[in-house]
This record gives sequence, structure tokens and C-alpha cells, in this order.
Amino acid sequence: QVELSESGGGLVQPGGSLRLSCTASRSIFSGADMAWYRQAPGKQRALVAAITSSNNPHYVDSVKGRFTVSRDNAKNTVYLQMNSLKPEDTAVYYCNRIPPVKRTSGDYWGQGTQVTVSS
Repeated sequence: QVELSESGGGLVQPGGSLRLSCTASRSIFSGADMAWYRQAPGKQRALVAAITSSNNPHYVDSVKGRFTVSRDNAKNTVYLQMNSLKPEDTAVYYCNRIPPVKRTSGDYWGQGTQVTVSS
């Protein structure tokens, strides 16, 4: 059963924009603080933006002023609006709870969505 599903990635030129979406199962999303994480080639997955259950957003410094995180509780969906994209934003983007969902086999992640920023 897919409980986290990300979409909206693609290839974009520097300075461009993308809007990512993540639909979660109700059991994951309801009442949870949610976040967007990204994993660039050769690097560990890292949190880039979060939104609390009370709708307070938080960002790492590298994306402040460029990314906007939001959520639609009625749709169990979290969004990431990415503007002024840079090549260093290239990564696979994932959403998850804070902390990530745990399974007996380890942390559970969706398939992610690839974002490539290149001219």
C-alpha cells in the first residue's frame, strides 16, 4: 500500500519554478508535522522545509525566500512551491512526517520526485 506519493518534479532551467505535491495516507498525515526532504547525488537525505500541524512553516537557510511549504488537511496533501531554482536544488524530493514514518524494516519513504535544475 502506497502511503506517501510525491509528484510534480521535472527538468527546469535555473531561475524557474516547480510545484511539488505529496499525498499521504490519513494515518500518516492527520495531526502530523510534515516535511519535505531532498537527497542529492552522493549526499544524505536532508530536510528542507517543514509545516506543523498548526500550519507554521519552517525552512533551511538555503531555501528561505525561494520555497514555500503549505498543506491542505482536507486532501491529506502537502505542497512545496519552489521558485528561483538553482542547480544545487537538483535532488530527489520526498515528503514524510517529522520524524519519518517507521516500519519494522526501517524508515518508510515514498518513491520521491526528481527535480533537475539545468540549462
